[in-house]
Amino acid sequence: MPATANPETWPALPYADWADTYATLHLWTQIVGKIRLAQSPWLNHAWQTPLYVTARGLATGVIPVGARALDLEFDFIDSALHVRTDGAAMTLPLEPMSVADFYAQVMAALEALGTPVRIHGAPNEMPQACPFRKDVAPRVYDSAQVRRFFRALTQADRVMKMFRTGFLGKASPVHFFWGSFDLAVTRFSGRPAPPHPGGAPHLPDAVMREAYSHEVSSAGFWPGGPGCEEAAFYAYAYPEPRGFRTAPLEPAAARYDEALGEFILPYESVRGAADPDAALLAFLASTYAAAADAGGWDRAALECALGEPGRPRPV
Repeated sequence: MPATANPETWPALPYADWADTYATLHLWTQIVGKIRLAQSPWLNHAWQTPLYVTARGLATGVIPVGARALDLEFDFIDSALHVRTDGAAMTLPLEPMSVADFYAQVMAALEALGTPVRIHGAPNEMPQACPFRKDVAPRVYDSAQVRRFFRALTQADRVMKMFRTGFLGKASPVHFFWGSFDLAVTRFSGRPAPPHPGGAPHLPDAVMREAYSHEVSSAGFWPGGPGCEEAAFYAYAYPEPRGFRTAPLEPAAARYDEALGEFILPYESVRGAADPDAALLAFLASTYAAAADAGGWDRAALECALGEPGRPRPV
């Protein structure tokens, strides 16, 4: 059995088992992500907003606060949020508490460290947008379930980063969007796209138009939610070219979901494959090919072989 097929490497992640904890963590990541958003100059396609997978959890990277440097990291191994500056640091526990209490603790830590930040105080991309300070209902936080999610996230991040190496054109980092709570990587054809219609809940249409200003083939990992109550890998194209949704896919478990408007590959299908890495790479490659071929991308100019550690790309 390949090492990557070890069930502890790709753990089971039933949505129903951790849905309440997931809801808590989603809101907490929004608070931390908004700190980065509030302090960072706008970068194309909102690339200044996401979090990044680390060896311990999810982190902001360095955030400027005036001349000071700040970062925040969710440590899912030790169940802690680290708030660090270039002068001092504080650690807050990740444990059951209301969103309001978490928000208050984070804002107080920033104040105590001399790096106060004011954020937009309500969630984005969620149907309900109760202000953080008013969300006083008790919340569940199961650290064991979060660690399972984190192990799945690290595997998705690893394979998606390998996939990213096979593209010479403009491509996003592999990054975690706290609004939609998904890990994503995006390739660009280099051509502008028609204005996006917007319509995401509690997200300005101007943000969506900027994010989708150019043609994309995007893929990612989502732990589930309304419309797809199971963890899954997804892929879509914007604008969607004619013939995209009927293109051949790999592996066999992949499908086009009419309701979601994108390709879906259940996480459980990857986890149960003899070679999960190969199954996921096949999905990423075939869905990209569907977008690039149907959209008439210049594939010869945009693609290259997958990268290898320590070996320069031959030219």
